[in-house]
Amino acid sequence: MRCPYCNYLESRVIDSRSSEEGLTIRRRRECLACERRFTTYERIEEEPLLIIKKDGRREPFNRDKIIKGLRKACEKRPLSFETVEEIANLVEQEIRKRNENEIPSSAIGELIMEKLKEIDEVAYVRFASVYRQFKDLDIFMSELQHLLGTKKIRNSGGIHDGESSGRNNKRN
Repeated sequence: MRCPYCNYLESRVIDSRSSEEGLTIRRRRECLACERRFTTYERIEEEPLLIIKKDGRREPFNRDKIIKGLRKACEKRPLSFETVEEIANLVEQEIRKRNENEIPSSAIGELIMEKLKEIDEVAYVRFASVYRQFKDLDIFMSELQHLLGTKKIRNSGGIHDGESSGRNNKRN
């Protein structure tokens, strides 16, 4: 490492510490020529992630857009902000695992719907109706029937039609 004081190319590391939750390493160095000390930081250089929009434009990945869409879909639903954050984290982790520099926005939308479907079906339908731009009631009903069909398959292990999972249907 080049010394910032005398430009000598060799130094020795005196101290190394992880900082910022393990995202960087702080190193205290001493120049072998002038013996002055200086600090360097080492961090992972993340590749920029581009999103391919429906019209072919590319724009940088923006996690805030995912959160905004999720918050809209989850409005007046019993989901905490932490749950919304966790969904956004899971979606971001999955797209970064793909090791691709460019991801279609449709792939992100599908991941969000997959996560919402597992957590809150109403929020899922809300998100899907905006994301898939349902043009008429038939398309909307088709999506609901698909959702109900997968729910029946999931619940076929002992829960019958007319019963709901985990709720008491009796009225007082």
